[in-house]
Amino acid sequence: MIVALEVEYPSLWSRPIIRAVDTDIFRLLYFRRCLACGFCKDQCCNHGVDIDAANVERLLALGDGFESYIGLPKSEWFARELTEDDEFPSRRHLRTQTRNGKCVFHARSGRGCAIHAWSLDNGLDYHALKPMVSVLFPLTFEKGALVPSSEIVDGELVCAASGDTLYDGVRSELAWYFGGGLVRELDGIRNSVTSQ
Repeated sequence: MIVALEVEYPSLWSRPIIRAVDTDIFRLLYFRRCLACGFCKDQCCNHGVDIDAANVERLLALGDGFESYIGLPKSEWFARELTEDDEFPSRRHLRTQTRNGKCVFHARSGRGCAIHAWSLDNGLDYHALKPMVSVLFPLTFEKGALVPSSEIVDGELVCAASGDTLYDGVRSELAWYFGGGLVRELDGIRNSVTSQ
C-alpha cells in the first residue's frame, strides 16, 4: 500500500524528492550483510545500474589511479545513451556497462562494488561516488515514492525473504541522503504497520 508522507523530502542534491512510501518496505526481508553472504555470488551486480550524470563526471574526474583500479578504460564504463529523468539529481542518467556478466564496477578480484571499496581505501565518502540506486538497494524511488526494487517484487533476488526488512537495512543510508526527518516519519509508519 502506498502512503503519502506528511511533507516532501528532497535529497541533499534536491532530487529525488520522496513524497510517499510503499508500506511493503517494512515487511519484506533480505539478507543485508552483503559481503558476509556466501550464496548469491553478487547477483545484484549482474546488471548495469542507472547513475546520475553528475555522478558520472565525478567518477571520470578521479584520474588514472581509479581507472587502473577498475581495469578498463573510462570509455568502456558507461552506455552512450543519456536518459532524461526528473527524479535524478541532474535530471539525466546513464547506465553502467557490464563486463563478464557483472557491472563494470564490480570488484575484479573478490566481492562487492569497486567504487565502494576504492572510496573506503582512499578515505572518501562512497555516497559521493557510488550510484544512489546502488546504495539504496533493495529500495528505490519511483514517481516520488520509496518502493521495493523490482528484483524483490519479482522474487528474483536470492537473498530475499529472510533477514532484516528492506527499510531497516538501508535506514541509515536514507538518513544520509534525505535527512533525519524522513527517517523519523518512516519510523512512525513502520511502527504503525508492524503493530497491526
